[in-house]
Amino acid sequence: MARPTPELINALRRTAQNLKNGASYQWGHMGGCNCGNLAQELTKLSKDQIHQYATQRHGDWNEQVDDYCPTSQMPLDLLINEMLNAGLMLEDLKHLERLDGREVLSRLPIEKRFLKHNVREDVIVYIHTWAAMLEEQLLEMITLPFIQKRELAQPF
Repeated sequence: MARPTPELINALRRTAQNLKNGASYQWGHMGGCNCGNLAQELTKLSKDQIHQYATQRHGDWNEQVDDYCPTSQMPLDLLINEMLNAGLMLEDLKHLERLDGREVLSRLPIEKRFLKHNVREDVIVYIHTWAAMLEEQLLEMITLPFIQKRELAQPF
């Protein structure tokens, strides 16, 4: 599962908001699909640039992730590497494309867990839920130092 980083959480939220506000969405387009929309936020590349990089090899995001090589210098591998540096894992990209990450789905009511991978509204629900989960994980990692009462500054 992804490392909960502020950069990733914010990118997920912006992606969901963009989709809600009518951003281009086309599941069969490598730059305009589920992963493509998140890639736009994390890399600042356009959907057409992402699609162009992806068409240098064959396959959808699942196949591209399977073929990923961190040292290849292929444009899509560099893009995926940037996404991984933001906190994602390769499996997260596969789950996002299919909306089938168990940890994310388990946070939804049972009757809402059957998301369709190519329906904009379902993508928005999945991404919002994932961002909230990662934010909770990030907050759990924050510990504040214990300050004894006598160390506190006295008012006036």
